[in-house]
Amino acid sequence: MRISQRIQEMQLSPIRKLVPFAEAAKKEGKKVYHLNIGQPDIETPKEFFDAVKNFDQKVLKYAFSQGIPEIIESFRKYYDKWDIHYTEDQIRITNGGSEALTIALTAVCDYGDNVLIPEPFYTNYNSFSKSTGVHCVPITTKAEDGFKLPAKETIVSLINDKSRAILLSNPGNPTGAVYSRDQINMIRDIAIENDLYIIADEVYREFVYDGLDYVSFGQIPEIEDRVIIIDSISKRYSACGARIGCICSKNDELMAEVMKLCQGRLCVSTLDQVGAAALCNVPDSYLTSVYDEYIKRRNVVYDALKEIPDVICEKPMGAFYIIVKLPIKNAENFVKWMLTDFDLDGETIMMAPAQGFYATPGLGLDEVRLSYVLNVDDLKQAMIVLAKGLEEYRKIEK
Repeated sequence: MRISQRIQEMQLSPIRKLVPFAEAAKKEGKKVYHLNIGQPDIETPKEFFDAVKNFDQKVLKYAFSQGIPEIIESFRKYYDKWDIHYTEDQIRITNGGSEALTIALTAVCDYGDNVLIPEPFYTNYNSFSKSTGVHCVPITTKAEDGFKLPAKETIVSLINDKSRAILLSNPGNPTGAVYSRDQINMIRDIAIENDLYIIADEVYREFVYDGLDYVSFGQIPEIEDRVIIIDSISKRYSACGARIGCICSKNDELMAEVMKLCQGRLCVSTLDQVGAAALCNVPDSYLTSVYDEYIKRRNVVYDALKEIPDVICEKPMGAFYIIVKLPIKNAENFVKWMLTDFDLDGETIMMAPAQGFYATPGLGLDEVRLSYVLNVDDLKQAMIVLAKGLEEYRKIEK
């Protein structure tokens, strides 16, 4: 039987495809520190669980396709704090940020169209694009430049008559980069001059460090009709399993069309929406404490990496990821080896090979993405394991 070319061209997640090796290591009795996935160990606010426990309807019905009124209002209140003001019809609740991205690509692109994406990028951007028949056009950024965007003329040179949007993660996954106001304004100008949408994945906007100024694309009036915000409660409130996100835009014509896709998948989980709607009642002190914790974790990881010989990385200014260039030939082989052949007193680590975060062939081959979502003590130990593992592996690779 025939299998579609479209799905065969999709890649397995570089974040998850090595899970069998990690599970095998655990069965052998090893402790595995998971630095491969953005799954925080921060406690989800109790407001979420309390709301679900107090749900007392006798029938668990379909929710409205656009989302229940309570959660739409919750998101509106949240955006008001960021000086971004949406009407209820300008927000559609989605099954996480992932569905929001797929909806955005489907709504603005036809088969064969393309979107420009700074690389390295969240690997599922590639998957979402492939599944919707859209081509990724990479805008290459480099660790040694702090993953800053290249000059305007470089980006413009990538645009053609099939280009429909620029898709960016800000703060960045997997880089931890935060775009400056000048870079945001450059993207604004490019979008206006070339009639492009801006699909702004801003799920990490709470996590911008060291007093760095953060600008949301949703705060720029000149482009409000072409900005599509992608958001999620997963990282902000450590609620990845709830699968609650949203797609937002002040382009009312676009959002009316988006409703067709929302209706096509019927609705988002009612109980998860009920829990998520209550998150607007979480005190600001929760996010403040989470923010402070991630700064500690980032510093532990970055400081340890700078002590490892021949490792290259830039201090991440946002999110909770860091791209690390290792003094080895093939990072995926190293990651596998750490799980299958190495342990330090019964402990090892799992990382995400970075090659899968690039669209340009050959880039990222010697890089890994680390996610600093574990507690400080675990991260300190994981860095000791990494340093020792890398030392031993370099002897073998030679």
